[in-house]
Amino acid sequence: MANIAVIGAGFVGLSTAWHLMREGHAVTLYDPVGAAGGASFGNAGTFATYACIPVNNPSVFRDIPHFLLDARSPFRLRLGYLPQLAPWLARFLFHSTAARSEHTSRALAQLLGRAQMGYDAMLQAPDLAQFVRPRECLYLYSSTKAFAQSQPGLALRQTLGVALDVLGRDEVQALEPNLSPLFERGVLFRGSWHLSDPGAFLHTLQAHLQQQGLRVVQSAVSHLRPGAQEVVVECADGAQAFDQVALCAGAYSRALAAQCGDAIPLDTERGYHLLYPGSSSLISRPVGWAERGFYMTPMARGIRVAGSVELAGLKPEKHAGLLKLLEHSSQRALPGLPSATEPWLGFRPTLPDGLPVIGRSRASARVVYAFGHQHIGLTLGGVSGSLVADLVAGRAPALDLAPFAPGRFL
Repeated sequence: MANIAVIGAGFVGLSTAWHLMREGHAVTLYDPVGAAGGASFGNAGTFATYACIPVNNPSVFRDIPHFLLDARSPFRLRLGYLPQLAPWLARFLFHSTAARSEHTSRALAQLLGRAQMGYDAMLQAPDLAQFVRPRECLYLYSSTKAFAQSQPGLALRQTLGVALDVLGRDEVQALEPNLSPLFERGVLFRGSWHLSDPGAFLHTLQAHLQQQGLRVVQSAVSHLRPGAQEVVVECADGAQAFDQVALCAGAYSRALAAQCGDAIPLDTERGYHLLYPGSSSLISRPVGWAERGFYMTPMARGIRVAGSVELAGLKPEKHAGLLKLLEHSSQRALPGLPSATEPWLGFRPTLPDGLPVIGRSRASARVVYAFGHQHIGLTLGGVSGSLVADLVAGRAPALDLAPFAPGRFL
């Protein structure tokens, strides 16, 4: 068995460590914070096998004025970041045409169709299964127009195997009576579920793996040096050689991939959340307001309201306007909410075609990539880890990885 380094302790990195250790490999995990230190901590907690419609889709062209000019838009672009972002943005628009967006949807559907299998064995452990809440996600539409505009995406979802039920106003109210009556339609995605505490799930998973021999180095990796016989990992604690390396560092993967010879146009979609303590009984499932771009998820400590997209790189400053919009919109949707606390900002790793990178480095077969999962890293963590394990073992992966190849941007 091999000696392998996994870089990154989010859902993808820890799932990768789990799958590798299950096959008998010795694994060292590198992360400056440890489990759930980044975007994996603050997400909406949803296992979203229905999420095969990428952000880059034809509606982008229709919605550009709304995104840029409407104060209720869940999207923000910091103008000072535009010169750096421009090449990524041009690629994003290129991939938003109908044909290219559908290609992305079909590739995502292939991954999402195996997402549950990536977690099945892991969730046999009672200390991990305790966090799973098997309640379907509900999307909401506050106008007939918004629901009508969603029809192409819903139809494509169904074509790709997503099971869903369309609900009328009365059915939405019967399902979640504490919601405001402003919602005209709802869509219930069958087979979805959520976690009561994503961060605690990952901390428990890391502890579970450490009991089985996982070595954790709480330090940021500064350099990767792939060679013919080994890959050297350098951090503040020193350098160590490994047989193979799995790069799962999310938004921080770009520079390390470049050191391995791969120029990958990775950027970030900055996402936000608020917590409404002690309010979880107000709703029974994750509820998303489609037009406002956020979820309300009942978790262990209260309802977490998570969403929005800001393009501004890795700067730590929060956008007060987006947090205020999340607060105003969630309190309008669910009038019984108390005061919001614990504003949070995280960095979703995003690629311009809406697909993650999963595959071997072009420069070294000893380096395997699994990053760029955008809004669905929780959902795809398990299956991504299993695919990394396939590549490390030299097996044919369970699905065609060509759409996710690191070299597809050349």
